Amino acid sequence: MPLRFLAPLLSAVLLASAGLPEKGPLPEEKPAATETKQGGKVVIPQEKPEAKSEVTPEVKPEKKPQAKIDEKAPAGEEIPADIKPETVQPQVKPAPEPVLTIKPEDDKEYATCLADLKAIGAVFKEEPRIDDGKGCGIDKPLTLSAVLPGITLKPEGKMRCETALELARWTKDAVLPAARVALESEGELTTINQASSYICRLRNNAATGKISEHARGNAIDIASFTFKNGKSIEIQPRDEDSTLAGAFQRAVTATGCLYFETVLDPGSDEAHENHLHFDVIERKGGYRYCR
Repeated sequence: MPLRFLAPLLSAVLLASAGLPEKGPLPEEKPAATETKQGGKVVIPQEKPEAKSEVTPEVKPEKKPQAKIDEKAPAGEEIPADIKPETVQPQVKPAPEPVLTIKPEDDKEYATCLADLKAIGAVFKEEPRIDDGKGCGIDKPLTLSAVLPGITLKPEGKMRCETALELARWTKDAVLPAARVALESEGELTTINQASSYICRLRNNAATGKISEHARGNAIDIASFTFKNGKSIEIQPRDEDSTLAGAFQRAVTATGCLYFETVLDPGSDEAHENHLHFDVIERKGGYRYCR
């Protein structure tokens, strides 16, 4: 018999004679954890949790708040980024210009004025409300064509009733008596020639400044007086004029302040060298300005 077949047979005979089992014990599975006794109690050690890998999160740099840029800042000018928003002061807007309006007339006062104007003999026509914007206009205007019976206003002028009434009273109470004394030889007064009544403009025709009382219907400018014989007495500088014409002009100028709140004559400034300016502007405390 070949040797390769004898080896396993011999091994089996030897194991049987020795009383050993043909197969050895199978290996036991390794316990999940080793048990140890402490104080009579079995303690199973807990498995340590797997260590988590600690990843340091990326820290982003804190952004600084950007300064608020004034939208109205001039072009080309930048506000530094390190300026805090609360330090940027907003641009102060200029105060709006006041809105000029037309002063409304009191109905009762207007009716009384019309009655007095008719009683004194003036010739006039009521007109529709005038509103030319920028405060120019008259709530209840009228066109005056004759100051008194027989005394015309040339050219006829638009104004408030109060202006027309004071012009008629001044003519009746001051101009006619002075003319009869100083210019009796010239005959009766027939015409008052005006240079300006209602017109939308600033004072003294300036480009800037306050609105003129002419633009409110409160003023009239007297340029000259014409008499029956055709002679006219023109308004001009007459402070040193010793003639009766000079005396007449000074007399009507001085009495004008009894009827009007403002009187400006050729001696006041260059803008009034050729006329008398009268107006009925309202002033506090009844103050009047006469020069």
